[in-house]
Amino acid sequence: MPAIAPRVFLVRGMLAGLLAGVAAFLFAYLLGESKVDAAIAIEEAGAHHHGEEAAPVSRALQATAGLGTGTLLYGVALGGIAALVFCYALGRIGRFGPRATAALVAGGLFVTLGLVPFFKYPANPPAVGDPETTVQRTTLYVLMIALSVLLAVGALILGRRLAPRLGNWNASIAASTAFVVAVGIAYATLPGVNEVPADFPAALVWQFRLASLAIQAAMWTTFGLAFGFLAERALVPAVAPKEAVQPAS
Repeated sequence: MPAIAPRVFLVRGMLAGLLAGVAAFLFAYLLGESKVDAAIAIEEAGAHHHGEEAAPVSRALQATAGLGTGTLLYGVALGGIAALVFCYALGRIGRFGPRATAALVAGGLFVTLGLVPFFKYPANPPAVGDPETTVQRTTLYVLMIALSVLLAVGALILGRRLAPRLGNWNASIAASTAFVVAVGIAYATLPGVNEVPADFPAALVWQFRLASLAIQAAMWTTFGLAFGFLAERALVPAVAPKEAVQPAS
């Protein structure tokens, strides 16, 4: 692979992240907002005795401009981070091309940043959770993400060290198994959080959680496809001149 400045991939990663943010916004608007509205309706129905207060930001603005701004900024930020991971992974995790490497990076980040924290601390709709434990729940969620990232890095290092003795396939299986076992230990060690009221519809909770997981999947899938295309376009022009000059010489 030709040497290309990380800035080139960083810009393309942020652009792909912007596209991923658009996909996340569409999925969030189409799949998640109806669940949020239903949860808010349940919350308001149980709080009539407090009186009505005007919301500082209208619900319509939250579901459109607010949601769109948040998902786009989130996508651009994660796209830049993923591009830097791609720069390190390209050529170091096997003889994969730019598209395959981008797909592997996107899939790995989806598992590390999305799936692993989700199965321990899944998202909850509004009206679920004690406001006094917000800081504690947020801290536990961020801690789970940090542990997931550290364990994933450890699994990659373990796989690379085992590859000369076991081969790439067996080393990958061993490293993946070690990652799953370590995540299971983290699940058992960290405290659980279950603040769903007994009278809250269980179907709505799971629909909201599945929608949040679908949003993550849509974002990382879009990023992997878009960034793989952009990264390959950045690398192909650098290879073409050498191929063109060689026959002439």
